[in-house]
Formats: sequence, structure tokens, C-alpha cells
Amino acid sequence: MPYVNIKITREGATREQKAKLIAGVTDLLVQVLDKSPATTFVVIDEVAFEDWGVGGLPVDEYRRRTSGSERT
Repeated sequence: MPYVNIKITREGATREQKAKLIAGVTDLLVQVLDKSPATTFVVIDEVAFEDWGVGGLPVDEYRRRTSGSERT
């Protein structure tokens, strides 16, 4: 019974995009590990920028400093 938790920054992922993530992760577990889709759980958590850090900085500040050279 696989459980996958995807965490993304809260910046407008659509319902359709989330559905594609859920379907894609489920398909990958079926293909690679022969898991049943009926018992595969995928949870998407959206995290506010102020609650997500990278490189020692809040993600929005990190993005400003790297000026789009790396997408996080």
C-alpha cells in the first residue's frame, strides 16, 4: 500500500495539474513496483512561500536572488 506525499509551493497549481500528478505517480508505481492503483495513495500538500525554504532563504527570496536561473 504505497503512500506518496508531494509537496509543492502554493502558486496556483490547477485541479487538472494535480490530477495529472496523481495519475502519473500512480502509473509509475504500477509500472516499476507492480503496485495496485486501488491501494496507492497520493497526497498533494501546497505550502505557503513563507513556510518553504531553500538555500537558507524563504523560497520567494531565493528566487529573487537567483533571478530565475533555477526554478524551485
